[in-house]
Amino acid sequence: MAVHAIPRISTDSGRTAGRRHLLSVATAAVLAALALPALANPQASDLVKTELIAELGAVRAAEPFWVGIRLTMKEHWHTYWRNPGDSGEATQVRWTLPPGFSAGELQWPAPSLIRVGPTASFGYEGEAILVTRITPPQRLEPGQDVQLSADVAYLVCEKICIPGEAKVSLPLAAVGSETPSGPHAEVFAQARRKLPQPSPWPARFAADAKTITLTFDTKDQGASIRAATLFPHDNLLIDNAAPQGLETADSTRLILARSALAAATPSAIDGVLVVEEDLGGRTVTHAFAVSAGDAGAAGVTQGGIGLLPAILLAMLAGIILNLMPCVFPVLSIKVLHLTQQAGETAARVRLHGLAYTAGILASFAALAGVLHAVRAAGAEVGWGFQMQSPAVVAALAFVIFAMGLSLSGIFTIGTALARVGNTTLAHAPGLTGSFFTGVLATIVATPCTAPFMGAAIGFALTQSFPTALTVFLALGFGLAFPLLVLSVVPRWRHWLPRPGPWMDTLKQLLAFPLYATAAWLIWVLSQQVGSTGLLAALSGLVLIGFGAWTFNMARERHGTFGRVLQGVAAVCLIGVAALAATVETDRTGSGAITAATSAAEAEPFTQHKLDALLASDRPVFVNLTAAWCITCLVNERTALSTDAVREAFAQSRVAYLKGDWTNRNPEITRMLERFGRSGVPLYVLYRRGKDPIVLPQILTESLVIDHITRL
Repeated sequence: MAVHAIPRISTDSGRTAGRRHLLSVATAAVLAALALPALANPQASDLVKTELIAELGAVRAAEPFWVGIRLTMKEHWHTYWRNPGDSGEATQVRWTLPPGFSAGELQWPAPSLIRVGPTASFGYEGEAILVTRITPPQRLEPGQDVQLSADVAYLVCEKICIPGEAKVSLPLAAVGSETPSGPHAEVFAQARRKLPQPSPWPARFAADAKTITLTFDTKDQGASIRAATLFPHDNLLIDNAAPQGLETADSTRLILARSALAAATPSAIDGVLVVEEDLGGRTVTHAFAVSAGDAGAAGVTQGGIGLLPAILLAMLAGIILNLMPCVFPVLSIKVLHLTQQAGETAARVRLHGLAYTAGILASFAALAGVLHAVRAAGAEVGWGFQMQSPAVVAALAFVIFAMGLSLSGIFTIGTALARVGNTTLAHAPGLTGSFFTGVLATIVATPCTAPFMGAAIGFALTQSFPTALTVFLALGFGLAFPLLVLSVVPRWRHWLPRPGPWMDTLKQLLAFPLYATAAWLIWVLSQQVGSTGLLAALSGLVLIGFGAWTFNMARERHGTFGRVLQGVAAVCLIGVAALAATVETDRTGSGAITAATSAAEAEPFTQHKLDALLASDRPVFVNLTAAWCITCLVNERTALSTDAVREAFAQSRVAYLKGDWTNRNPEITRMLERFGRSGVPLYVLYRRGKDPIVLPQILTESLVIDHITRL
């Protein structure tokens, strides 16, 4: 007679696992006993072969290693995942280890959907390897025998369910030198490929009385997804047997039927998402570990950061942003304004500080709006995205070069600066000048990412627009904060020298940081465009110089000749705009991989290359950078290109992948989002058998070497 799988009514985690297992074992034993005569008395040990295997051939003190419980099932029979679904029981492992040894949590490979009649279970057919990490003690004598043992309890089912138990053991020897690879190294490489990987897509969910809708921000990948199945960790969350509806557009939505036994709506949904993707006629299956926050709960994201922490981190990052290399050129304008305002009243100085702050806040609000609109339209962009446009880079170079000419006394921009010629800076800049100084500070700050900024902006880009706007304004307020404090506290004025003719010399001297910035921007542009675009940009600089000269001449001439000169200056301005548009049309798609620096032996980053290296069990260092990111370039020169770092990479066989975000690259954008970042730099060290490490955004040689030597 046929005996079906044991219906599973309810479950919970760890605390009652033993009691549920005993109940399942007892029930299954009774049913199996009734069926034995008709089924020739099958034994669990005949249906499931259980082994304990190790990745390494020996053990070394304080050096963690991986072991696996390998379950090999007879054809048509299956065991169960951590959440078995409607019926069955998850495999349980109880370790017996030598003193000082400890075992980590079991790592479960992605399950399959197993249907038996009207029920659906989650489990494994054929073979499953449950891996875990074993950590030896700090002291272990070479030559010492190490005996690892485990009691494994499982339920194996087909038309009937039979409980089974196995005691497995593995002898290993302790060594004092490098641990050798074991005979199962390739088995573990294949097992890791079956483990769920971190999801590249931010996720959220919305629930009503009957359904749960999971939304994944798959962007342009959604069209290639042909099937998707969620395996939740919570056994009482969904109706496991009900079809899971799939919708793909700008995002991917999975519509799940809620379980009749479901309790209150959870604050987050965790599980494994298995997707089938069509890649040029070839179907590829991926398994991702997902954690979706409630779309209706403010301040909830995958990383668990809330709105208030994001605001505080953004403010702190904004303050630190003043010290980053990207903002150095604006310091010259700040210094100039501070000296110019030394003779003004306290009330007037406060107005200048408020105008400067208003310029920064207005710019950050506009930036938040543009980012939100562009991402809502399906584009994968992040912090500093505008620097990926050659036209924007060229325009910024033109503006900064023009401001440098103005500081050098070639011509005057508005009434904010002193008159050209023999007049001094007796008249202080107006409030309009302070406002646009704040705007410029925001523009030149965008290529930089300060510490704490990645988490805050990463949070903002996954939230609604009002929440994102709040975080961006907090970042802008932090950027404005130092000068704002100085403007509202009058004591600082006593430390400034009195205005005088020396200020004209200072003004001209401070033009050179702006010229240096313009030169750097042209270099960035050379990584984005071909020779035609670069020639157009350089021609634009010449045209700006000629236009500034004619504009200055027009101020000293009257009548028809003066008007002609003004017309020539206007034509030059139109020509500069046309040249900026020409630059945009000469994109090359290349970037800073070869031109930025020559750090170590870098290979271009692709997700496929990273996956292949991880499958071969090599440690991997991933550097996501861009030519316009000054912080990135400084890190590469000072911390990633030294002989000591090269030697550390070579000795530890670390593969080095370098991703170039100078131009738009959706694959790199997804990598950034996977780690909760909105922009470069991002440094990730993938280690054998351990979770990846995200290194700080400011690197030192000793910090990199320390992480490499601890692999």
